[in-house]
Amino acid sequence: MPQFVFEIGFEEMPARFQPGLAVEFERLLSEALVRSKIDFSGLSVGVTPRRLAAVFGDLGAEQRREEEVVTGPPVRVAYAPDGSLTKAGSGFAKTQGVSESDLFTVTTEKGDYLAARKATGGVATLSLLPGICSSVMAALSFPKKMRWGDGEVAFGRPIRWILAVFGADVVAFEYAGASSGRLTFGHRVMGFGPFTIERAGDYPAIIRDQGRVILDPAKRRKVIAERAAELARQADGGMVASAALLDEVVGLVEYPVPALGRFDAKFLELPREVLLTSMEKHQKCFGVEDAGGKLLAHFLTTLGLEPADMDVVRRGWERVLRARLEDAMFFYRADQAADLDGWLSKLDHVVFLGPLGSVGEKTKRISALCGYLAGKVDPGLAEGLTRAGRLCKADLVSQMVGEFAELQGVMGGIYVRAKGESEVVCAAVAEHYLPLGPDSPLPGSLAGALLSIADKIDTLVGCFGLDMIPTGAADPYALRRQVLGVCRIIIERGLRLSLSELIARATANYADCAFKLSGDDIAAKLTEFFAARLRAYFTGQGYETLAVEAAVCAGVGVDDVWSLASRLEALSAFAKMDDFSQAVLTFKRAANIIRKQAPGEDLSGACDQGLLAEPAERELYAKLTETGERFEQLWQRDDYGALFALLRELRPYVDALFDTVMVMAEDPGLRRNRLLLLLSLVGRLYRLADFSALQV
Repeated sequence: MPQFVFEIGFEEMPARFQPGLAVEFERLLSEALVRSKIDFSGLSVGVTPRRLAAVFGDLGAEQRREEEVVTGPPVRVAYAPDGSLTKAGSGFAKTQGVSESDLFTVTTEKGDYLAARKATGGVATLSLLPGICSSVMAALSFPKKMRWGDGEVAFGRPIRWILAVFGADVVAFEYAGASSGRLTFGHRVMGFGPFTIERAGDYPAIIRDQGRVILDPAKRRKVIAERAAELARQADGGMVASAALLDEVVGLVEYPVPALGRFDAKFLELPREVLLTSMEKHQKCFGVEDAGGKLLAHFLTTLGLEPADMDVVRRGWERVLRARLEDAMFFYRADQAADLDGWLSKLDHVVFLGPLGSVGEKTKRISALCGYLAGKVDPGLAEGLTRAGRLCKADLVSQMVGEFAELQGVMGGIYVRAKGESEVVCAAVAEHYLPLGPDSPLPGSLAGALLSIADKIDTLVGCFGLDMIPTGAADPYALRRQVLGVCRIIIERGLRLSLSELIARATANYADCAFKLSGDDIAAKLTEFFAARLRAYFTGQGYETLAVEAAVCAGVGVDDVWSLASRLEALSAFAKMDDFSQAVLTFKRAANIIRKQAPGEDLSGACDQGLLAEPAERELYAKLTETGERFEQLWQRDDYGALFALLRELRPYVDALFDTVMVMAEDPGLRRNRLLLLLSLVGRLYRLADFSALQV
C-alpha cells in the first residue's frame, strides 16, 4: 500500500494548543478513514510551533470492497398476484442497480421482504482524500481562533502551506485560501526550504535532515532534558525540574539547543521563588540547584537553533536575565523596608469588587471567618489564624507582587516571616491561594487550609449576594474553581464543617453591603452551586453518575461535604455486591410508595405497634427497633460501610412485607400505620442515599 503525508503549515502556534491539537488531528484522521472504509497502518503525528503533520506508513489504494444485503418493500407489495414485479418491486431493483433475477427474499421478524445484494467500496483513495483532509481541517478545534486577510475561515493561526502527497500523487484541494501541493518548509533559519516532496515516503528524512526540524515532541523533550541535565552537571548541579515549563519549551522550538548561562551570585540573596519566577515565567529558563536543593548562580535556557557563536548568544540571555533580577532585587529590598501596618492601611484604598468594599474590609471579614473556623476545627489556631486573615492580602500592595503578580501569597508568607510573625501565620498566608486549579496542590498546613476556605467562601458569598452567578462557560471571578478548592480541602483534610453555617457566617459579615439577593436566596443558590460542582468533581473521580446523584440528593445533601464523599465511597462499594440490584429495587419501592402516597396522608407521629396485624409487618417493626440504636451509633462514628451493611440486614424483612402485606390497605387507620412503618425505614435510607435516583 502507498504512503501518505498530510502537513498543515501555519504561523507560530501557541505551545499550550499543540498537545491537544496533535491528539485531535490523529483522532479525526483515523475516524474519517474508518468511515470511508480505507485501511491504514503506521500512523504517526507530529506537531511543532509551525506545523501539524501526519505520516501514514500504509494507506489502502481504494476503499474496501464489501457486499451488503439491502432490503426493500414487503414481498406482498413487491409482487403482483401473477408473480410479476409491481412498481414498488421494479423501482427497488432500479434503485439498487440490479436485474429482476438478482432479487431474492429475506425473512425477518416482521415478515418476508424483497432484497438485493449490493457491492460497495472500490472507490480510489486519491479521489476521497481531498474531502477527508479538508473536513479534518475544518473540524480541528482551538481554545481561541483567528481570521486573517479577507478570509472567513477561522483557525488557530494563519495557514501558510498545505502538503498532501499520496504515494507519488498530490492530493489536490483548497482550504482557507491555501492550495495543497508538494512543497514543505523547514526551520526558519537552518533549513527554510522550500523542499519538494516527490513521494510521501521521502518526507520524514527531508524534514529532519534538510529542514532541520524534529517533528516528534517526545524527541524534542528528550533532547532538552538530557542535554540540560548534562550541562547542569558541568555546573556541579542539577536542573530544577518543572514539567509545565518543559512542556511549554517543547512547544516553542522546532530544533532545541539547550545552553548554560550564569548570573551574579549576589542575586542569590533573593528568595528561591523570586529567582525561579524570573527565570521560568519570564525567560522560559530552568534553574540549577545543588544536591541540597540550594539554587546555584546558573540557569539553563533552550535556543531554537544552533548559533554561529554560542558565547555571544549566552551573554545576551545573561544580560536580559540580569536586568530582570536587578528589578527584583530593588523591589525586594524596598519591600523589606516597608511596614506591615502601612500596607494594611493601603489595602483600605484598594477596591475588592465594586459594592463589596475594599480589600482591607475583605481581610477583616476573612479574619472573622478564620476565628469561626478555628473554633470548629482547632481552637489553638485561633490567634494565629485571625492574624493571618488580616495579613493575607498585605503583599498585594508590595512592589514585588506589583511586578510579579504570580507571587501573591508566596511573597506575603516571606514578608510576614521577615517581620517576625509566627510560623502559623507565615504558612497560612503563603498557602491561602491554594489550590489554584483541579490538579494544584492543597495548602500543606491546617492553618493554610482554613484561611483558604475563609477567603474563598467570602468571595463566593459576596458574588452570589450581588447575583453574579456563573452562567454557561462565563465565570470571570473563577467561582467554580473556588468552590472546587473548598470541597477538595474539606474532603482531603477530613474537615467536619457545616456548609450552611459557613455560608450564614460569611453572609452576616456583609451586614453593611447592599446585596441584590436575600440571605436565604444566597444560601439556596450557593448550596445548589456547590452540589453541581460536587457532582462534576465526583464523576471526574470515576464514580458512577447515578451513585453520585443518589448521594448528593440524600437527606443531608451537601451540607457536610466530607460526609458526602464518605457516603458515596460506601455506596459505590455497596454497588459492587451481588445483591445490590435487588436491594435497590426493594428500597426504591419503599421510597416511591412514601413519595407518591404520603402527600395524601397524615404521617405525623409514629407507627403504632398495636395496629400491626400481619407477621411480616410485626417482624419488620421489631427489626427496625432492634437496629435503631445500632444505626445511630454507626452514624455517629461515620461508619457508612457498616450502615449499608445494616440495610442489607433489613432488606429480607422489607421484601417479606411487600410479598405478604398490602401497604395501601382500604382501612385508613391500617394504611396510615403501615405507611408510618415504611416512613421509619425510608428515613434511614434517605440519610444515606436517595435510592429513587438509582437504576438497575
